[in-house]
Amino acid sequence: MSTTVVLARHGRTPWHADNRYAGSSDVPIDEVGRLQAAGLAAWARGFLPDALFCSPLLRARQTAAPVAEATGLTARVDDRIREVAFGVAEGRTLDELDSGVVARFRDDPVAHAFPDGEDPREAAARAAAWVREAALAHEGGRVLAIAHNTLLRLLVCHVMGAPLRDYRRVLPKLDSTCLVRLRVDRSAIALEAYNVPPAAAVEAGARERETRT
Repeated sequence: MSTTVVLARHGRTPWHADNRYAGSSDVPIDEVGRLQAAGLAAWARGFLPDALFCSPLLRARQTAAPVAEATGLTARVDDRIREVAFGVAEGRTLDELDSGVVARFRDDPVAHAFPDGEDPREAAARAAAWVREAALAHEGGRVLAIAHNTLLRLLVCHVMGAPLRDYRRVLPKLDSTCLVRLRVDRSAIALEAYNVPPAAAVEAGARERETRT
């Protein structure tokens, strides 16, 4: 019996509009982010999750709030799906960092993660552990979580068996409030979809329902 686990990136923040690394900083979503969160909530109303989780960071909790209202669920905070901490890069763009640090990061963002930041391998491991635990707790059901860009790209590489060092190359972006869909059973985590806008997921669900009737 498999469980569907969908993870959505939070809504846009002022820092993300400028391509600043937010990481562990508590940055709120902006007006665009609030509109995106409303769109995610509209999709979630049809998805009908059995459980809702979110990162402890403000931008994730703010994105989860309209989803919780739409679904009637309480968003349970789990620290394992927080964003990777970026150390010296927090609040900065790549252009504002030391050129040597940036060059090493671009060459291998895992072996040369930002100084004072979190080891991306540890971040991927904690996210995968959360997926397995949440899926087991809601076996055969549907789980929705609000998380973060870099964490989700690392998680997808982990699931696909791709080298974590390649996450920036093979997964160059995950748009705000877009979805990552996983199928989880007791032996494996499988990737079903990546970077799906909630509106597109609504349309796909409608088409699927039409084919069943």
